[in-house]
Amino acid sequence: MEIKVTARHFDAKPSLREEAIAFAKKFEKFYNHIVSTEVILSFERMHDSVKIAEFVVHVHDHTLVAKESSEDFSKSLHEGAEKMIRQLNKLKTKQHVQL
Repeated sequence: MEIKVTARHFDAKPSLREEAIAFAKKFEKFYNHIVSTEVILSFERMHDSVKIAEFVVHVHDHTLVAKESSEDFSKSLHEGAEKMIRQLNKLKTKQHVQL
């Protein structure tokens, strides 16, 4: 699985990038056929802003998106990853039922 981390309009610290990659790697536990994952980090304003974490996961026939915002990037990453895990589990059960 290819993982790409993008920081929009700022330079992300290496620790933040590593945290984003760690969350993205967790997705493979829940769904085996992930082609690539993109993590997009951004914020609304320069000072005192809301931090946004967005996960875009490409599976063979689907593209799943989970976006979360909060006052802290770590919290946004955690909540966004939880949303994505729910989507992956739902997709997996739907595909399992169809087989």
